Amino acid sequence: MSQARWLTPATGFLAGYTHTLNPYVGCAYGCSYCYVRRLPVALFRGEPWGEWAQPKAGDPATLARELARAKRKGPVTVFFSSVTDPYQPLEAKERLTRALLAAMADEPPDFVLLQTRGPLVTRDVDVLRRLGDRVRVSVTVESDRDDMRRALTPSAPPYAARLAALRALREAGVPTQAAVSPLLPYTPAFAAQIAAVAPRVVVDDYFRGDGSGGRRSERLGMREAYAQLGLADWYAPERLEAFVAELRERMPPDAVTVSAEGFNPPSDPQSRS
Repeated sequence: MSQARWLTPATGFLAGYTHTLNPYVGCAYGCSYCYVRRLPVALFRGEPWGEWAQPKAGDPATLARELARAKRKGPVTVFFSSVTDPYQPLEAKERLTRALLAAMADEPPDFVLLQTRGPLVTRDVDVLRRLGDRVRVSVTVESDRDDMRRALTPSAPPYAARLAALRALREAGVPTQAAVSPLLPYTPAFAAQIAAVAPRVVVDDYFRGDGSGGRRSERLGMREAYAQLGLADWYAPERLEAFVAELRERMPPDAVTVSAEGFNPPSDPQSRS
């Protein structure tokens, strides 16, 4: 039986990358706005998205060989992960993400963005430091209002734990960014909280970042969800513009990015700062 491949060619919103890497199938966080809900992996499973997850089969060590082959063809940039969270609860037992990062450290790609909302990422500081400036850990923090988390992403970790993870990673010398994606209703203190823990921020919303100009988010019922919460006026692209302006009052202009620009790898991954 042939070894399953870990790397998949990147497309669409992630076309700035050469590959994606997803250690799990499914995701226990089950966020209401997640675009994966509209993909075949979720639609044809027969179980509600967010109620199942399983590790991909295969030896994580083979990732190093895949990376070596890919690098012979040119620069390799990896988005880790695109349709699951690499630090969902299952990772505490499986340690699959950690093993894949270790394989990457043995055969580093030019750049890897590690995208998560799981504070468990701090467990792997030792491996992340081996990757040096070839990695950026992007931690999703959509708001500072925990009532929004409970309403829209009840299985996801509390925001305070994610902010603490960002702070710990930064103090450990691991390159980081906060992903305010999608921006949810927040308090007046949110921009200052983000600026205090993240050297770099990407902000996204339902209109720019769902891969279909907002249509996918509409089909997921997000406009109706906001209306039921009495927050219809928050479902507007102007909210992102206002929040970006708040951040830019507190951070260098080039530290605040919007949508795909902020998730993309450096334009020249060989010359990262």
